Amino acid sequence: MELIINHTRKTFNVLPENLEALLAMELPGKKKGIAVALNNRIIPQSIWAETPLNNLDSILIITATQGG
Repeated sequence: MELIINHTRKTFNVLPENLEALLAMELPGKKKGIAVALNNRIIPQSIWAETPLNNLDSILIITATQGG
């Protein structure tokens, strides 16, 4: 199974159950300052746990950084 995360294909033996599980794997311990788009649609944080993933979904993860 594969997901396209930030324009890079990533292979999984088993896809994460939902968007929240994927983010816990990709950004452990980080919960604030994250925006996510699934197949070019922004997904609010309030429904990450309810958002299932499918093979070849495209996910864009944007994290806030400090500086200027």
